[in-house]
Amino acid sequence: MTQQEFCHTCKQNSDCRKVYGQLGGLEGPSVAAKVVLAFLLPLVVFVVSLAAFDRILAGAIGEGHVLTAVSLLLALGASFTCILITGMINRQFGQGG
Repeated sequence: MTQQEFCHTCKQNSDCRKVYGQLGGLEGPSVAAKVVLAFLLPLVVFVVSLAAFDRILAGAIGEGHVLTAVSLLLALGASFTCILITGMINRQFGQGG
């Protein structure tokens, strides 16, 4: 049985339609900026910092697994710091939502 057939035979069909219609008509603030800050910014910080640490530490450590491990740990630390700072800024200025 398809979803449409199931809904057609349901006794609450009109109630569901009314609720989804109300939800679709709601006006509210855009969450795009929060999504970018929550998901995209830490990812970009991780990738950029991983490349930067790899390049910076290549002269000091040389090539190999140690360089990769240290660069990875430092990039994870930079991403975690970015998440903490973003969370503090969000709590300070965005007290709702």
